[in-house]
Amino acid sequence: MRYFIGTTAGVALVGGICVALAIPAASRPPAHRAAAHAPAKASQASGSCPVAGIDPEANQPLAEWKEPGVSTCRPRMVNGYPVPDATCTPGAINPTLTLAVLQNPKFRTGLCVRDNATSPGQKDKTYRWYGIPKPAHNTGQTQTCEKDHLISLELGGADTLANIWPQCGPSKTVLRKRYFKQKDLVENFLADQVREGAIPLADAQQGVASDWTQYIDAATAYYARHAATRRHPSDQ
Repeated sequence: MRYFIGTTAGVALVGGICVALAIPAASRPPAHRAAAHAPAKASQASGSCPVAGIDPEANQPLAEWKEPGVSTCRPRMVNGYPVPDATCTPGAINPTLTLAVLQNPKFRTGLCVRDNATSPGQKDKTYRWYGIPKPAHNTGQTQTCEKDHLISLELGGADTLANIWPQCGPSKTVLRKRYFKQKDLVENFLADQVREGAIPLADAQQGVASDWTQYIDAATAYYARHAATRRHPSDQ
């Protein structure tokens, strides 16, 4: 995730929206247990991680997963935004990234988990699975795709391929309006809500994995109302 401070014009939703977005228990997808995953070991992610007890390779997919074949994955559009193929990218959590860890002000995804379980080169395989050419000059204002953690690392997502997909486009719009920047807004919003106790961590993980677009309006309104006072979570 990267910083996203832009807001969408015309949002003025009524107060109480943060409470309304919690997913009703009856409609939440059941929690899945990984059938054949060894218990996560408690280890220091790296010498630079200031938080103990994190296993950066811990991986618990939300559904049974195996590596997809080339061009076998198809994203779909929901509410005008792409969501990944659930068979190819069901989402996965790192169970050692507990609420206490995520609430720890010393925790930083870049220092503690990012690119530990999978390298950037390994993540590139997801482009082939989705039949998307890896874009050249994919940085800054020319960035059109992001190798996105479906459940973001700051929401306890795993840095594994069951949780990563290439989120691309639309290219003919300003950077802050591209799909991955809109999802960044959602991820930052949910991370704020989880740390503050407004949404249970498991609910946020399941919700963003099943349909991240359901939070767009709430996230946009939240940051429109709190733009002057909220510090967006850092990925450093």
